[in-house]
Amino acid sequence: MHVRSRRLVGGPRSLAAASALTLLGAGCADRASPPVLTAAMPLHLEDHLEAAVVEGSELPENPPQTVEWRFDEPQPEWQPTPLWNPPFGVPTLARTAEGLRVTLTDETRVGPAGLRGAIHVDLPDWDRGDWADIVIRARADSASSVNILGLGFNLREGRGRAGTNQQPPFQYGGQESPVVRDGTIQTYRLRVGARAPAFQGPWRQLALYFGTGGEPGSIDILSVSVIPTAARYNAERVGTQSISIDRVFRRSLLTHAPGRIAYRVRVPEGGRLGTALGVLGTDNAVEFRVVAEPDDGDAVTLLSETYEDEERWAERAVDLSAYAGQTLTLSLETDSDAAGTVAFWGAPTLSGARRTDKPNVIFYIIDGGGADYMSVYGYNRRTTPNLERLAAEGAVFERAYSNSSWTVPSTPSFLTSLQHSVLGGRRRDNNPVPDNVSTLAEHLHQAGYQTAELTRNPNAGLMSNLDRGHDLFRETFIGGALSDPVAYSTSSVTLHEEFWQWRAANPGEPYYVHFQTTDVHMAHHPVPPFAGLFISSDRRRLLDTWEERLGQVRQGMSRDSFERAGVSPAEFYMAQRDLHDETMAHQDYQLGQLVARLKAEGEWERTLLIVAADHGVAAGADDYGILVREPPPAEDVERPSWLEGGGAAAMFASGVSRIPMIIVWPERIAPGQRFSDPVSMIDMLPTILDLADLPMPEVMQGQSLAPLLLGEAGWEPRPVILDQFDTDDDGTGRRTGRFWGRIEVIDGRWGASLQINHPLDQGRYTTPPRSPPAVLLFDLWTDPNCLHSLHEERPDLVEKYTKFLEEQLEAHLALGRHLTPSEAPPLTPEQLEALRSLGYIR
Repeated sequence: MHVRSRRLVGGPRSLAAASALTLLGAGCADRASPPVLTAAMPLHLEDHLEAAVVEGSELPENPPQTVEWRFDEPQPEWQPTPLWNPPFGVPTLARTAEGLRVTLTDETRVGPAGLRGAIHVDLPDWDRGDWADIVIRARADSASSVNILGLGFNLREGRGRAGTNQQPPFQYGGQESPVVRDGTIQTYRLRVGARAPAFQGPWRQLALYFGTGGEPGSIDILSVSVIPTAARYNAERVGTQSISIDRVFRRSLLTHAPGRIAYRVRVPEGGRLGTALGVLGTDNAVEFRVVAEPDDGDAVTLLSETYEDEERWAERAVDLSAYAGQTLTLSLETDSDAAGTVAFWGAPTLSGARRTDKPNVIFYIIDGGGADYMSVYGYNRRTTPNLERLAAEGAVFERAYSNSSWTVPSTPSFLTSLQHSVLGGRRRDNNPVPDNVSTLAEHLHQAGYQTAELTRNPNAGLMSNLDRGHDLFRETFIGGALSDPVAYSTSSVTLHEEFWQWRAANPGEPYYVHFQTTDVHMAHHPVPPFAGLFISSDRRRLLDTWEERLGQVRQGMSRDSFERAGVSPAEFYMAQRDLHDETMAHQDYQLGQLVARLKAEGEWERTLLIVAADHGVAAGADDYGILVREPPPAEDVERPSWLEGGGAAAMFASGVSRIPMIIVWPERIAPGQRFSDPVSMIDMLPTILDLADLPMPEVMQGQSLAPLLLGEAGWEPRPVILDQFDTDDDGTGRRTGRFWGRIEVIDGRWGASLQINHPLDQGRYTTPPRSPPAVLLFDLWTDPNCLHSLHEERPDLVEKYTKFLEEQLEAHLALGRHLTPSEAPPLTPEQLEALRSLGYIR
């Protein structure tokens, strides 16, 4: 059986595209005289249900029901699950007044990492695609050490190899969540389709697994509910939803057959209707019809197709050019033998010949693409000849920085122009953009752009609610870098192919596409003809041997691990750098091919291209940013004690956050420009909206770089802020106690990093346990990799930047409260004025 992944993210959302939509005639939309819609830019019909006439689309009478186990009564079918090999035991199960107590004891210890245990229930061979979410109600008190709750699917058969403990007892792992341990009842909603894309065959068992940090502990399970997929579509007759079929999301019209959704439209020159057909299940096929009825003519069926493939979307285009200039009723109709059958019209868009001077926008993010390793920025290997040519055609920012050190906090920030602390920080291993904060895609979609995101990194997608606002969202995630390293290191090939397929099916303009490739992201697996460019096959095999030896001895990338493995850290990281540079060359070549085709297709002159990155190559990679440089440092160099865990001292260390930023628009931006002032990725949203002559959001923290790019007045350099935070929450996303992380500033020559804990209930700062000095201070002109903190030599600057960063963080938290006022008391007039003075509120 082929695996399918189908999920719904978000709810109905109305985006009135004022610049793309004209209402002809007077009065509100009603069944007697609906308004006439016309589009100077692509018209997204799914966003204009208020202007449609809806007939039929009644909800099914007997929808699928949730399956629930309540543990305040016996549930003997739930059993403890043996781990793979003796002497690992099973968790202890005991009834309580409220539920089932699961206790991990020393019998379930799997090594120094802690204790692991699982329980499971047999299922009647379900089809996993029929189910959307698993909702678990549980309680753990502050004395419990159980800190992980996750899903497993289908028990393995037999035993693993003796002496191993690496394999879990189930075939497929699922989503997991941190456990809130405050004695309250928490609700955990885990997605059935997450993290197990290779699931094959029937769903035979559902498992819940638990983990601790090392000590025995218990958790009480009160109930487990499995929510059918169809339940997500039965809340309303019609609606606008982000619908996933086989991990391809489309902003869609949801309807129930039989039904009719009719719009009054004026057809533009070269008119066409582009859409995709989707169905929920194979039990009942759906007949899709597109009918055009001119005011002065008979109704004509332009598309009639019976479709039943629930595994994929069916791209379809309907030619309306014969009706150019005419007003007609355009009907989207569905029919089925079973009343209430769910059907999807994927991103139904009316478009025609280009009638705007707004540019196409390609926002090209090289995930982990550090500027330090690009020849366009002076690196001593020719890794980016195509970017060098692009730089000559546009503008280069020499000191551009990501606004955080890795993808999870960085990408949502630059797509909203709001710092990570404003967005709420990382909660329960997730980083969702709040519903009331608009992303760049939503701004452009609202303006009439056709929108798409194509990524290989889930941290740049669903995990952060970033599918929102896209006609097409494709998260091509196949288990990550280690499970398919070749696909990971050649992601640009796949994403470019998907882009051109999308353009062929949706040729209207303008369009916006956000690429986020993983070619240069660890782990690196270069392919010919780039494999062998910088590292020989013999040395490549030697690196494999080193990695195997390190894997046998290390608990991290410590010097002690290298010594015990007999591996030179400098040689190891130099070889890793060679692989990285080969993947960079591959990425650069593919980007050059994309530009060449844009030119061949005649789209280049009207396209705004931004090439950037979400962080540098050294993020989260231990000594990578230090040891890969030539000449390597001496083996016996002692690292300062405040460099925790061997990592970088600050997010603004060059290898961590210095990124490319190259902007080209042949018709508007003068070629050959280079700018040396520090700028931030958080400036990208206002820059793109400004260049496209679109309204700015009311709240943002970046500033537009358009005046610089266009040679106009109005831009002044200002400090660059980076921050990233984790936070406890109460299980619903509301922050509760701790709020910890870093906030940093690049102020010309100086960089200052403040690492803090912030107990929200006390309203004061404290330094975390085993922390470095509260503020680290670096001279970025002489120490770009931040190896030598000057916090002892320059107490005057430490005092200055401590005060500055604390004030900035307080402003960020206040701005977060302004955006989500239900979570905290409203801001005072003084706080609002302070936010305005900082430029965060217009």
